[in-house]
Amino acid sequence: MCESTNLELFLDLGFIPLVDRFLTQQELNEPETLYPLNLRICNDCGLVQLGYVVPAEKLYNEKYAYESGTTSKRRESYLELATYVCKNFDIPTNSLVVDIGSNVGVLLECFKSNKMKTLGIDPSGNVVKIANSKGIETIEGFFNSEMIKKILSSKPKPHVVTATNLFAHIQNYKLFIENLKNFLREDGIFVFQVPHFLQLLNNLEYDTVYHEHISYFGLKPLIKFFKEYDMEIFNVLENDIDGGSIRCFVGRMGLNKISNNVNTILDKEEKSQIYSKERLEKFANDVKNQKKQLYNLLLSLKQDNKRVVGLSAPAKGMTLLNYCKIDNHILDYVTEKSELKIGKYTPGMHIYVETDQKLLEDKPDYALILAWNFADEIMKNLEDFHKAGGKFILPIPSPKII
Repeated sequence: MCESTNLELFLDLGFIPLVDRFLTQQELNEPETLYPLNLRICNDCGLVQLGYVVPAEKLYNEKYAYESGTTSKRRESYLELATYVCKNFDIPTNSLVVDIGSNVGVLLECFKSNKMKTLGIDPSGNVVKIANSKGIETIEGFFNSEMIKKILSSKPKPHVVTATNLFAHIQNYKLFIENLKNFLREDGIFVFQVPHFLQLLNNLEYDTVYHEHISYFGLKPLIKFFKEYDMEIFNVLENDIDGGSIRCFVGRMGLNKISNNVNTILDKEEKSQIYSKERLEKFANDVKNQKKQLYNLLLSLKQDNKRVVGLSAPAKGMTLLNYCKIDNHILDYVTEKSELKIGKYTPGMHIYVETDQKLLEDKPDYALILAWNFADEIMKNLEDFHKAGGKFILPIPSPKII
């Protein structure tokens, strides 16, 4: 973000495959590419970032296996965001809202229900088809100057641009912000949501690290960055989605009153020393210990002849399985709701993906909840498994049997 090269490595998770690249049976016989996965901090601005960046075309394509609307908690979070923006910023009815990295259009559906015109942009053709089939106009491609020209040739500049699943994925922030300023109305607002690095550290959420997430944000480097481009973060809201996120509201410099929330969150980061070498080293050591604890727990259950499966197959779960070397000798299978993953194999560890229904029919002894950030909703939905004697395992921040 600040173009410094003064980066310091503090966490190395080894070589990991692309976590949203699920494999067919035929592909199990072919080579699978693994990429370095490590985190570095910029000693000049405080931005935490990947040490190796995978080209975007390899990440986002027809084989991309993420759908944004599979949990009610995320859908509720999107509706809350859309309603907050429309009501608090007096956005006129029928104004244009554009979501960059819109996936299957769940957030845009919420803006539509608030009487807004909507447009999605997403590079993955498979999810674009799903969005358009639901009546959410979505263009396939990356957000760049050509895309902007194409949109503005037939539509007005948007009042609101959102990037709830995208801002941490950007590979060139300078280019992104220049394109955004050309695209957004002068009085428009840019809203983005990212996992908060403060929560990632405090709750040992290392599995949130994967190749799509290039940057890991505290508020300090973000404020510095936007100022460089005559823009400012004028409000920040915290929420518990994805293990603890910040929702940032950005406008052109001086147009909006700065909320007290901005300094409150900066103070929290300062008190937690999230940019200090000592804090980051402690985090890295805690990650190694968690890996040992989780593997030993699962191994002891297997040695007692207990049957263990994985519950849900989110991107973060694939980081966890690959880093901890949890394969199909430990988990009989994993279950999923997403049709894009069912019937395939997990990247790297090659565990077969079943439907959630299989868990209820098969009745294994333990289920490791890989989407631990939605654990309450998942356990409620699978109460019958629990009633039949099944037990849940939460891996983060430290392994715990429920």
